[in-house]
Amino acid sequence: MDRWCGRVALVTGASSGIGAGIAESLVKNGMIVLGAARDVERIKKLSDSLGTTASGGKLVGMKCDVTNEDDIKSVFSYAKDQFGGIDVCVNNAGLAHNAPLLTGDTKDWRNMLDVNVLGPCIITREFMNQVKERGVDDAHIILINSRVGHIVPPLKLVHFYSATKFAITAIAEGVRQELREMKSNCRCTSISPGIVKTEFFGRAIKSDDIEKVVESTDDRVANGPALRAEDIANAVVFAISAPPRMEVNEIIIRPTGMTA
Repeated sequence: MDRWCGRVALVTGASSGIGAGIAESLVKNGMIVLGAARDVERIKKLSDSLGTTASGGKLVGMKCDVTNEDDIKSVFSYAKDQFGGIDVCVNNAGLAHNAPLLTGDTKDWRNMLDVNVLGPCIITREFMNQVKERGVDDAHIILINSRVGHIVPPLKLVHFYSATKFAITAIAEGVRQELREMKSNCRCTSISPGIVKTEFFGRAIKSDDIEKVVESTDDRVANGPALRAEDIANAVVFAISAPPRMEVNEIIIRPTGMTA
């Protein structure tokens, strides 16, 4: 990670859960992290607790709704003005609604599409525009995907959410191919966690069926412990710290003992 010290990362959805864990890890590895979320106050609290590391790492909170293209562009404009630009882009923001395919509400479907699919596409496009403008050739795109971006679980409340994550699987491979066509050495990694103990599902899907997804009473899922945010943060560090000859395109992380 030495080559990333003092360089700039963007982490969306950084106010809690996986995003907060990734932001904290990158700061501790010496990076200047722009943590973007709608609830910027939570990021500021995390920033205050982290301070500035001995290697210069720090967290800067930025208010950003990833469904708002102007918000996204303002983040990149700020990064360019204050730090010269962004070198690592972590598309983490995401949400789910209890909106089955045959009975779901259209507004919930649109919201998931806007946050989970269009948001990362706009952010990745703006990121690469800035990277090309600066002549940077070692930037890294991270897409936080999901295990349900590879399999469709027999649980109707996540079927549309699963479809948005299948889209991210396709987008990640499309980005990889377009980078190759550009003869760019920038890299792209999709990271697909299984169940992670965060507030994500409990906040997003208000349903008794959630007990089928995660048994929050004992922090367990299937036959083993649920993952933690730091597990996903470690995967991000692994991917971006790989040597230039090595592109880690896909990481799937399941809790030990998970059945699917």
